[in-house]
Amino acid sequence: MAAMRVVNSSDREAVTPLAVTRALRLMGTHVSNWRKLQRLTAAQVAERAGISRDTLRAIEQGKGTANTENLFRVLRILGILDGVVAAADPYQTDVGRLRADEILPRRVRS
Repeated sequence: MAAMRVVNSSDREAVTPLAVTRALRLMGTHVSNWRKLQRLTAAQVAERAGISRDTLRAIEQGKGTANTENLFRVLRILGILDGVVAAADPYQTDVGRLRADEILPRRVRS
């Protein structure tokens, strides 16, 4: 599995870390599987999400070219947006809660 290369805003070529490449492909597979489990066509999901079929294809293939908003639009259509966002919440982990108690001032903690 070769690392992906992207050109960033300063026109320098950057190599996508292998872990990121794997995560993109895995997320794409998950999105595709969710779509198929719900018996939705790519055209239906793309239309409902307000994106092109090519953008959906890029997401499902893990190309890393779609922007975050478009990914989130697709996740919303599939009904998994809230779960994905919640999975990134540091306060839902023991480490996150402990670090919050150490770092955040009491008025910021909820």
